[in-house]
Amino acid sequence: MICIYTLTSPLHDEQAVRGVTEAFLGGLGVPYCMKGADFSDFGADGPAFIFVRTGGTESLFVRLLPSLPADAPLYLLASGKSNSLPAAMEILSYLNARGRSGEILHGSSAHIAARMREIERVDAARRKLRGMRLGVIGKPSDWLIASQADPEAIRKKLGMELVDIPMEELLASMKPLPAGADAEAGALRIYDALKELVARYALGGLTLRCFDLLGTVHNTGCLALARLNEEGIVASCEGDVPALLSMCLSRALTGVSGFQANPSRIDPERGEVIFAHCTVPLDMVDSYCFDTHYESGIGIGIRGKLPAGDVTVFKLSGDLKRCFAAEGVILRNLEEKDLCRTQVLLRLPDTGYFLSDPIGNHHIVVPGHCADLLKKIVF
Repeated sequence: MICIYTLTSPLHDEQAVRGVTEAFLGGLGVPYCMKGADFSDFGADGPAFIFVRTGGTESLFVRLLPSLPADAPLYLLASGKSNSLPAAMEILSYLNARGRSGEILHGSSAHIAARMREIERVDAARRKLRGMRLGVIGKPSDWLIASQADPEAIRKKLGMELVDIPMEELLASMKPLPAGADAEAGALRIYDALKELVARYALGGLTLRCFDLLGTVHNTGCLALARLNEEGIVASCEGDVPALLSMCLSRALTGVSGFQANPSRIDPERGEVIFAHCTVPLDMVDSYCFDTHYESGIGIGIRGKLPAGDVTVFKLSGDLKRCFAAEGVILRNLEEKDLCRTQVLLRLPDTGYFLSDPIGNHHIVVPGHCADLLKKIVF
């Protein structure tokens, strides 16, 4: 629920100000809870907006500021009356000079309402992430030399906790396979063991050093991760924590899974990129079938067919200092023999990033256009 707090100069006539307030807020057409001048629970119940109702409120704000959360942007509502906008501008300048982030929402009712809904959506995503525990099963794969994570930054900025779990614990959780069991049965044994760890550690997501399974149990984690994502337990491959974080953020915002994949081939002149991987969340695809794992030729890989349409390609760095988000469109699915099993061709105008300053190799393909909102969850 959107919460409205108010700043009002005592010099202004309350009855006149009340009429302006009712007309302004009523015209927005968004549900809200009026908190008024009581800031004691500021931000506790949802996104908080400060309606600067009149001029002459700047000093009131200076006295109020120390009691407000220090790590969140402050959103100021400004009408076109009672010197509301000039006061809000002075307040925002004061915030910016002290390294605090903020924003003035001003303009037509439709413009302000749309921005408030965006802020509400981002706030809801942040609340979903807060307190989430993410399992790191085994260490990141050896080739992920640029895909490390900063657990302290993740805890402070996102409120999420990384939980290290030895690969040996996963192996010990696997039940014996009956004689003559096929590759699918072996893959589901991995799924069952991961579900046991999810329950044991109260995990909201996990990443798995999956290539180690090729030598130990002669199968892959592809089917297990595909099913976990379908069930809402965010799961990434190869022990890639930044990819896992990116998937968690996109799911918290959109409510749907993201496809972790490698940019396998790029055509800069056409603005096209092929993304491929051997697993894909089963709730993202129109259909799928089983194949072998591409690199090893053993176990289970997933060949899924994603629906054509708008997507966002997203990646967050492990130290949370950088992110990439660009909007494109899935043109078609491919079935090339020398690529990982699920393959999609995207039109993505911003291909130069991949060849000049990428954030690792794995990126997340998210249904819909949501680049700006994804950036705002962290920054």
